[in-house]
Amino acid sequence: MSDFLKRSWVGPLCALLAVYALFLVLTPETFARSLNFVTMLRQTAVVAICAVGMTLVIVHGGIDLSVGSAVALTTVVIARALQAGLGPVHAALLGVAMAAAAGLANGALVTALGVTPFIVTLGTMSVLRGAAKGLAGEQKIDADPRGLDELMAIAPGGVGLVPAGVWITLLVALFGVGLLAYTRFGRHVVAVGSNELTARLCGVPVKRVKVLVYTLAGALAGLGGVLEFATLTVGDPTDSVGLELEVIAAVVIGGGSLSGGQGSVAGTLLGALLLTVIKAGCTHVGVPNWVQEILTGVIIVVAMAVDRLRQRRR
Repeated sequence: MSDFLKRSWVGPLCALLAVYALFLVLTPETFARSLNFVTMLRQTAVVAICAVGMTLVIVHGGIDLSVGSAVALTTVVIARALQAGLGPVHAALLGVAMAAAAGLANGALVTALGVTPFIVTLGTMSVLRGAAKGLAGEQKIDADPRGLDELMAIAPGGVGLVPAGVWITLLVALFGVGLLAYTRFGRHVVAVGSNELTARLCGVPVKRVKVLVYTLAGALAGLGGVLEFATLTVGDPTDSVGLELEVIAAVVIGGGSLSGGQGSVAGTLLGALLLTVIKAGCTHVGVPNWVQEILTGVIIVVAMAVDRLRQRRR
């Protein structure tokens, strides 16, 4: 039993259940509806998919501040591709490929220049946001989604089937769990985050691992952008501002350490769900949006403080 309680995702799970129960008591007539549950899953999808990639980045000892810009750029690329006559699958793949290329650039710059990931991704955050605005002509792009909107659509009647995007998120999470826990690459990611010098001495291809991690994180941000476009049905270069903070917070709340070497995809998903439940619950209770933003900021700061306390105990 003690071993179970020591797992990194147990704390986030308990917090999620406690917060969910609190809002059930406060607003049982609306919060307990199955439609609300499905809506919360839908609202978590983009953050959760991006957070799976961020988990790999943080576990290997890095950070990626360009996630929100990558998602926005993906929505613009998809909208432009659809306007140009590409089919929905090809447009989505093009968007994911563009985001993966941005991730590859992040990894290449970190390894080649030896600059800290914070600085590199802070720069690419601005570059990608500017590229999105330039490609979109500094305005939203309306495009026929050609079925992509069905990925995040809730069936008529309110309690319909869970959107396909939620199932895609679950598959991505299972992929992340398997990759991190049961593959050589996953062991290399943890080793680099735990002690890069030791990992290099043990024969781990550190540079290759870093490049692959950032490329994979970029591709997952692109997939998150596909679901974001499916939700908005427009290419919006100003979308997802601040998304990177939510994604990082989800990882840290889920037990990930900003010092590297520690984190789990399961905990990350619970962290993402916790953030969504708090936002949805506050909306049902009637808390103003500006107060919700303050609460989100407080949660992020508390999560970082808890991470520091964990590191001191270690």
